[in-house]
Amino acid sequence: MDADAVRERAGNLPTEPGVYQFREGETTLYVGKALDLRDRVRSYADPRSGRIRGMVERADRIEFAVTDTETQALLLEANLIKRLRPRYNVRLKDDKSYPLVAFSDHEVPRIEVTRDPEAGAVAYGPFTDVGRVETVVKAIRDEYRLRGCSDHKYEGRDRPCLDYEMGICSAPCTGELSPESYAEDVAAARRFFEGETGVLADPLRRRMEAAAEANEFERAANLRDRLEAVEAFHGEGGEAVSDRSDDRTVDVLAAAVEGDTARVARLHSERGQLVDRTRHRLDAAAVGDAGEGEAGEGEAGEEEAGEGEAATAGGAPADPDANTPAAVLAAFLAQYYAEREFPDAVLLAERPADPDVVDWLEGEGVAVRVPGAGREAKLVELALKNARKRGGRDDPAGALGERLGISRPARIEGFDVSHAQGTAVVGSDVCFVDGSAETADYRRKKLTERNDDYANMRELIRWRAERALDGEDDRPDPDLLLIDGGEGQLGAARDALAETGWDVPVVALAKAEELVVTPTGTRRWDDDAPELHLLQRVRDEAHRFAVSYHQTVRDEVKTVLDDVPGVGPQTRRRLLRRFGSVENVRDASREDLTDVDGVGDATADTIRERL
Repeated sequence: MDADAVRERAGNLPTEPGVYQFREGETTLYVGKALDLRDRVRSYADPRSGRIRGMVERADRIEFAVTDTETQALLLEANLIKRLRPRYNVRLKDDKSYPLVAFSDHEVPRIEVTRDPEAGAVAYGPFTDVGRVETVVKAIRDEYRLRGCSDHKYEGRDRPCLDYEMGICSAPCTGELSPESYAEDVAAARRFFEGETGVLADPLRRRMEAAAEANEFERAANLRDRLEAVEAFHGEGGEAVSDRSDDRTVDVLAAAVEGDTARVARLHSERGQLVDRTRHRLDAAAVGDAGEGEAGEGEAGEEEAGEGEAATAGGAPADPDANTPAAVLAAFLAQYYAEREFPDAVLLAERPADPDVVDWLEGEGVAVRVPGAGREAKLVELALKNARKRGGRDDPAGALGERLGISRPARIEGFDVSHAQGTAVVGSDVCFVDGSAETADYRRKKLTERNDDYANMRELIRWRAERALDGEDDRPDPDLLLIDGGEGQLGAARDALAETGWDVPVVALAKAEELVVTPTGTRRWDDDAPELHLLQRVRDEAHRFAVSYHQTVRDEVKTVLDDVPGVGPQTRRRLLRRFGSVENVRDASREDLTDVDGVGDATADTIRERL
C-alpha cells in the first residue's frame, strides 16, 4: 500500500478504540491497537522507521475491529498476536490466549467459552479471568437456559438431554421451546455481554433475596458469589481487583535481545523468598535488511514515547515492536499474563515501551516498579544475567539445543506407544514449553491393532505431521520431537517425517541405559546434565500418558457390559462415555441409564440386575 491508499482506508475507519491488522493476502503482517483507529492508521501514511515502511508497502489491505475500551483493545491485540503470529510483532513462544464468549452461527445458537471461535460466531471479549467468565456463562445458562451442546448432539434428538432436567437448557432441539422464544433469550444474553449488566444481575439479585427469605442460606451465598462476579464482569481490566498493602508475590523481569530472538528471564518471589525462575523465548519482530533494522532501532526512543499518544491526530506511527528490551518487555507482559494470576508487584529492568501495558497492570492492582537501588535492584540484575545466558543449568532447553546443534527447543513434543500384544494400541503426544508441561496441548490417538512397535510409531508421527501440514492442528509446530525408544523407533519416526515432508528435528531416548539416540549416532550424557533431565521428564510423561490411555481403551475393549443382553458395542461406548466407568454405570439410577441413547426401560432394568 502507498501513502494515498493508507489515507483513504483510514478515512473510512471509526474514531473509536480497537485493533487493526495490516494484511498481505491471507497473512497478517502486523497487529496494533489504538485509542482512535482512524488517527492511528492514518499515521502509517508517513512511517518513521524503515521497518514499518517496509511492512506498509507489503500490505494490500487493512482490517479492523472496534472494542469498548482501551483495555479490551490491549487484550485483543495480545490475543491476535498469539493466534496469528504476525511477522512484524514480538511473539511469545507459547500458545496461551485469552478466552472469549461465543454464540455459534446457528438457527439455535449455543453459548461457549472458547479461544478459537468457529466461523460466523458472534464473540465477546477477550477476558483475562477465565474463572469469572465461566461463572458468568453458568449464570447465563441458568437464567436463560441456552444450550451448550455441539451441533452434532443437537441434531436428531427425540427427547431432551440431562441439561434440560437440570434446568440449564430449554431443549429447543425437541421443541420444548420455539426458535423464536429461544432467539429472545439469546438476544437478552448478548445484551449482557454488550454492557447491559442488569439483564443478568437483576434476576440474580431477586433469586438471592428469595433464597435468603426462605432460609436457604447456602443457596443464597452461592447466588451472592455469582452476583458479585456478574457485577464485576464489565469492570474487568479497568479497576483494581483488590487493595494490596504489601507485595506478597513479586515477579522480576528482564529482557535480552540477540538478532531475531529475545529472551525474558522471570524470577518469582513469595514473601521475600525467591522460589522459582523461568526463561522464555520470544520471536522478535522482523526488521528487514540491515539498513532498515538500524534505522528502526536508532529511532526506538522517539517511537516508544509516541506509542502512548498513538491516537493523536497527525502523529507518526510508533514502533513499539522494534527489537529493543523495552519493546520485548511490553509484548511479554501483555501476552504472558493470559490465564495467569497477577502478582502483587512486577519489578522491571526498564520501563516497557508501551505505557498502556503498565496502565493495565496498575489497573489490576499490580505495582509496577523499575528499582534503582537496594535489594530489588539486585534482583533485577540477577534476572538480567539470566536473560543474557544462552544455555546451561539455568536453561536446560538452551543447553539441549547446543548439544544437538539446533536452535533452542523451547517447545518439545514427546511420543510413546502402548498396547497389550497388539490390542488396544494407542499413542501419546505430550508437550513441554520451556521445561514445563503444557497439559492443554496433550493429544492421544487410537492406532491400528498390531504388535509392531515400529509401525505403530510411524503411524503416530505420520498422524501428527499430516495434521500439522494440513492445518488441522491448532498448536504451534514444535522445535523438537522426542521419541520414547531406541534406534528402531527413531528410524520409524524419521521415515514418517520424510514421507510427509514435515521438517522438525527428532531424537529418541532409550530407557535401559538412558542413551540419547540422534540421526548421527547414539550418545551417553552425564547423569546430572540438565538437558538430559529435561528429555527424561518429557519421555516419562509421554510414557505415563500413553499407558493411562491404553488402560482406558483396554477396559473399553472388553467389559462386563459385553455380557449384558441388549447392550451392543455402540451402546456400551455411549454408557462408558456418559458415566466414565463400569463402576459409575453400576451406581447409576434407572432414570440416568434411560437418558442414554439406545437404553430403554427393559435394558436399564437388565443392566442394573446384571451389574
